[in-house]
Amino acid sequence: MLTILGRSSSINVRKVLCTCDELALNYVQQHWGAGFAPTATPEFMALNPNALVPVMQEGDFVLWESNTICRYLANTHPQAGLLPVDPQQRAHVEKWMDWQLGDLNNAWRYVFMARLRNTPANPDPALLAASEKSWNHQMQILDQQVDKTAAWVTGEHFTLADIVLGLSLHRWLMTPMSRPALPALDAYYDRLRERPTFATYATQEWP
Repeated sequence: MLTILGRSSSINVRKVLCTCDELALNYVQQHWGAGFAPTATPEFMALNPNALVPVMQEGDFVLWESNTICRYLANTHPQAGLLPVDPQQRAHVEKWMDWQLGDLNNAWRYVFMARLRNTPANPDPALLAASEKSWNHQMQILDQQVDKTAAWVTGEHFTLADIVLGLSLHRWLMTPMSRPALPALDAYYDRLRERPTFATYATQEWP
């Protein structure tokens, strides 16, 4: 049995759950993390020494890091087409997934933590402004990409890149901050919300 450990309020857990649903997998979710079973315990850290969710268990096989879990699941169910077999097409998908983990996540971290998680208690206005500007800049890059494809992030087919970046887009839209008008992203978000699997995990943004 496939088991996913992690709370649904975590965007990284939602990436994995959305991938599971897109692949029509049978799985069990165990709720770990803030508000649920603590992860800083020997039991959990034996699975992931970073004490972070999500963790995937499949028999004796244990895996952590959300994008890696998504890749693994897509690789074991290639018929769904979430991760192309062609090396060049796959590289485009993985490029955008890596961009999400690096450039995009580093841009939003301060403003998101301050505005939705209220940490730090007294946020630095300069750091807030810088993070907001950087986040908006990264989303403009994504806007340009989906404007060019007029479909999904890497072209005409929905892939893992759309799961991880779609949930990131949802976070951007739900965070109280100033945002530029980005019509291509608005249209892209509408396309995403038409997919029941995505809409399930883009109903709110949890702190």
